Amino acid sequence: MEKRFSITEKPISIDEVSALMSDPAYGAVTIFQGVVRNRTGTRNVDHLEYDAYPEMAEEIMAQIADEVHDRWPEIGKVAIVHRIGRLEVGEVALVAAVSSPHREPTYDALRYIVNKVKESLPIWKKEVWEDGEAWIEGSEHRQVKTG
Repeated sequence: MEKRFSITEKPISIDEVSALMSDPAYGAVTIFQGVVRNRTGTRNVDHLEYDAYPEMAEEIMAQIADEVHDRWPEIGKVAIVHRIGRLEVGEVALVAAVSSPHREPTYDALRYIVNKVKESLPIWKKEVWEDGEAWIEGSEHRQVKTG
């Protein structure tokens, strides 16, 4: 993996993302890993299906990184990788990482990145349960289409 902002159909490697963050100037590398869980509310999730507009999503990821650098100038590198396609329970859907000379700013920056990814990337998620499915809108899990 050489791109720090990417949409991929392949499994995401935490080790590869971590390697992108490597720099002797940074003593802190903080990584968020979003994993497909087995329940939403009262429903058992069978799997998720993600779709995206990759080119636009990658541009927005780079813009989010610029926003992070504006808000937290001490942040060094930023990486955001989101998987699309069919993901089973336990598979990694999102990895976001930041580096900095010290750990404190990485926590707020990472929280900001994850929230912005959920709010602004052209990525769509369909939850599939044993008794149906629905496209989920945003981080509030509003059903926008059922099947």
